[in-house]
Amino acid sequence: MAMQDGDECNAELEASNGQSTNQWVTSWMDRKCCVKLSVQPSRGLVDEKFIILVRKVFPGFQLTIQALHTCDHGHSWEAFSHYTANATGTVNVSEDPSLGGTYSGVEPMGLLWSLRPVPGSKPGLRMKKINVQTPMVVKISVYQGHQTEGLVDQVPLAGVVVERWYMAPGVVRIPITEERLSATLFLPSGPGPFPGILDLWGGAGKLVEYRSALLASHGFAAMTLAYLSPKVVRETGKMVDDTYFEKAYGVLERHPQILSSRIAMLGFSIGASVTLRMAVYSQVIKLRCAVCISGIHVQPIDRPVVQVLSYFNDDAKTQVTKENHVISRNWVLPITKDPSLKVDVGRLQCPLLLVVGEDDQNMAAQESALDMKEMMERAGNSHLLTVLLYPNTGHLIEPPFTPFVRFSNFRSVKLPQMGMALLGGEVVAHSRAQEDAWRKTLNFLKESLYGGTDSLSRL
Repeated sequence: MAMQDGDECNAELEASNGQSTNQWVTSWMDRKCCVKLSVQPSRGLVDEKFIILVRKVFPGFQLTIQALHTCDHGHSWEAFSHYTANATGTVNVSEDPSLGGTYSGVEPMGLLWSLRPVPGSKPGLRMKKINVQTPMVVKISVYQGHQTEGLVDQVPLAGVVVERWYMAPGVVRIPITEERLSATLFLPSGPGPFPGILDLWGGAGKLVEYRSALLASHGFAAMTLAYLSPKVVRETGKMVDDTYFEKAYGVLERHPQILSSRIAMLGFSIGASVTLRMAVYSQVIKLRCAVCISGIHVQPIDRPVVQVLSYFNDDAKTQVTKENHVISRNWVLPITKDPSLKVDVGRLQCPLLLVVGEDDQNMAAQESALDMKEMMERAGNSHLLTVLLYPNTGHLIEPPFTPFVRFSNFRSVKLPQMGMALLGGEVVAHSRAQEDAWRKTLNFLKESLYGGTDSLSRL
């Protein structure tokens, strides 16, 4: 019978000529006894789970597993967890509980979603992939003992480099400048044509590509569109209006690799407000379905949707925590009864998925979702609506395993200086919500865009 990993260590222990266990462990570690660390797959998509396995350590041996990542902005992020090897001298992160660190319990992907800026970093950092044509590189390392600091100054027992990609092999990235748009289109691998998605982010303003790249990796032609950035204002000469989004839709509709009758919009935060507005009122945009994450339907219908924040920004309703974090969810509360100040979702004619964090401190997404549900019930089109409500979940609901951000830097719509926005959420619940919401969003999009007209499944 082949000797198991734990048997090898036990055989060495029996041959240690009466040394104490501590002496044997010290001697064994000094000799760097072939600790084996594997991560499978070592290359994969960011929303793909991996298995971390540590082998050939002493049974009962205490160890720390660390993840270290330098993001595209140059900031260092780390996560770590404490484990005790089983009787075979093995730790399987997918099955064994973490006894402490940046997370506890059995969490297969905890070393990604619990990543946090290293001590001494400036507050309010958010991890965003800037260059989607390169991977997110993470160094996974194993250290002796249960440790909480000083790991970077030590030599690990073993280490591997892991690559997590937003762009799957064969996905094509195409910058879009026609119609004076600021956009990037991602086409999936294969001959096509593919269903299309117009992907809108929120108030940060800049072109954000990583979600569209990941959507293309799952078979959708996704185009991310900037609409609040200084570059857009400079090139258009004004804040964008509804026609800007209609032009973007037209680019998708005319593209030979995109199915013109199967186009969706996916919006986050202010992008969700744009999505709702276009889905209901545009005579040009004909959506197959819509996804709105952490957004509201409250907005001045007779004004450009990009003015929604400045229109409702009410200093009297703004709360500031003792940490000087701004809570802005109260700006639109209570939800207005004035029909001129909210999208008439009763007129909606396509399936709508709302993703809502119940602890969203940035927008009144939950109250807005409940009001939309009532409006659609009165209009008789509530069969088109699916609402995903997640307790202890904040505003920034991202693809799976993205590190949790409770508060983040933001620029005020009234003042030029940076502030700190409280986004809300609790790390474990929020991370669970991101994983669940992404899976159900992909299912919703596949059913709506690839399936038949009435193929919307229960999530």
